[in-house]
This record gives sequence, structure tokens and C-alpha cells, in this order.
Amino acid sequence: MLNVQRLKILREVVGQGSFSEAASALNYTQSAVSQAIATLESEAGVPLLERDRRGVRPTTAGERLNDHAGRILTQLEAAEAELGAIAGVKGGELRMASFPTAGATLMPLAIAAFRAAHPDVTLSLVEGEPEELAPRLRDGEFDLGLIFEFEGTGELGPGLRSAPLFEDPMKLALPRGHRLAGKERIALEDLADDAWVQTSEASACARHVVRICRAVGFEPRVSFESDDYLTVQGLVAAGVGVALIPQLALSQTVSYDIAVRELHPGGPVRHVVVATPGTGVSLPAAGAMLDILRDTATRYRP
Repeated sequence: MLNVQRLKILREVVGQGSFSEAASALNYTQSAVSQAIATLESEAGVPLLERDRRGVRPTTAGERLNDHAGRILTQLEAAEAELGAIAGVKGGELRMASFPTAGATLMPLAIAAFRAAHPDVTLSLVEGEPEELAPRLRDGEFDLGLIFEFEGTGELGPGLRSAPLFEDPMKLALPRGHRLAGKERIALEDLADDAWVQTSEASACARHVVRICRAVGFEPRVSFESDDYLTVQGLVAAGVGVALIPQLALSQTVSYDIAVRELHPGGPVRHVVVATPGTGVSLPAAGAMLDILRDTATRYRP
């Protein structure tokens, strides 16, 4: 009889195209992965993988078995979810994901509260940007994800269910000596001639800032990029540019000497949501974490 764990290893090797990469992803030794594949080939009675200059690829039999393994593992996960729903929040695992600023602020508080209430549930957390996490949530890699989207952008996409959590406004960060730092009302178009500090060009926040700047008639001149908002604040404090920074990220301010202002008539807002895969049975643990996240967001004050 084929072994489920070895089927998981086969899926990882085929997906990674490498024994070493699969071993790293699974936190196994490479020899353990090789031995598992050899045993699986013995059980199957045919070679499942072959090596060439580009790495490892499945044979015809390996490709067929890999497809079957995907369906088998999906069915097992569904069975575990249904049994978990019957049993309630009494054990098992809750796999979570979060964008970094929420991962550094809200998630630690929510995780601590969840563990106090449900100590028998194993928790895991992966960080990433929404555009990275949404496909992985959709594929069932996580049970729950904290992500954000901007109004009218459709960043979340199909195949996910979402529950609104809170709004995270983006504030204008200026060097203390900036010509507009003492002005009461600052419009986005007032910054058309400034250098900008942004997150990386592919990030959702950077793309949205470019969109709103273009909407008022200018292309932001980006001088520096960093996906670490503490670095962005440091660069603004050093006087090399201005930036739009989410309120959550500003709560992580250290000793940077920057001026934080509201944009008028209004700045962009990140709509933070809790997302779950759009099909299948929701884990009771995911529902319990959603309740805790709502309570944490209500009490949290950046």
C-alpha cells in the first residue's frame, strides 16, 4: 500500500524539481528524501523520477502518481477539517499568514490570546505580501490569512472568503525641515516635485501610491525603495524624500525625527481583512482566531 507521507514527499520533489530543495522545504535531510522516493518507487514497481541537467522531473508513471497524490491529499485535508469541525477547538493545527506590519503588531497579541484560550491547538505563522499570500490561501496552504486591499483594486481576487477587520490609513511622512511640515492642509499634488521613498515597485502599497499620484497629474519620482517601513522612515528622516506610510507601520516608529501629516481631502486606506479559502469546511480554530483578531483590532491603538 502506498504511504501517504511518501506521497507528500513526491509532491514536494516534483514541485521543487530538486531533492535538495524539497528536503529544505520539508525540513528533512536530502538522504531521507532520496530514501523515501526509493521506497515509493519500490512500492509502485516502476521508476517515478529521472534526473537530467535541469534537475529532477517525473516519469510518465511519476506524473500520474503525482496527480493522484494531489487529489488524495486534498481529500485527507477535507476529512481532517470535517472531523475538526465535529470535535471543536480541541486540538489540531491552525496555519496562518499575515502581511508584515500586522505580523509585527496585531498578530503577536492575537496569538497570545488564542494560546491562552486554546492551548492544545498548534499555531504557525508565515509572513508575506498580500499578492504572495492570496494564491497560497486559495490553494489551501493556510487556514487563515491577514491581508489588505485598496478600494476598487480587486487585489484579493476570486476563490477566497473575507471578513473585514479594520481600516489602516496611510499617512504622509515628511522630514522635519520640509517646506510643507508646518502646513495644516497638504494635498497630494503639493508633492509633485518631491523625491519619494517607496516600498518595492511590485508591492501593493507602491502600486497604489503610483495610481493615486497619476490620478492627480504627476508621476512620483522614486529615489529609494525598501520593504522595511523602519528603513523608509529612516530615509525620510534623513531628508532624502517623502513617503506614504500605513498607520500600523508608524506604530513601530523608533527615534526617527519625522513629521506625520494627514493628506487632504483624504489619503489612501488599506482595508485589512481576514481571508480564508473559499471552499471546504472552515476550521473551528479559524473561527475562534477571527473572533480574537476582531477583539484585538478593536483594542489595539497604534
